[in-house]
Amino acid sequence: MEFQQFIGFLIFLGVFTMGFWLMIFALTFIVPYWLFGSIMENIKLKKEAKKNKK
Repeated sequence: MEFQQFIGFLIFLGVFTMGFWLMIFALTFIVPYWLFGSIMENIKLKKEAKKNKK
């Protein structure tokens, strides 16, 4: 394996690893945060609509 191939392989591993950990971060933090926020907003809007209806 030549030096350029080795550097290319290391760059590939770095990019692949960054993408993997970004996906793990998104699935464990960003998606649940987004879902919880949207659910809470819907509950708040329903309460407000019910209050305004009376």
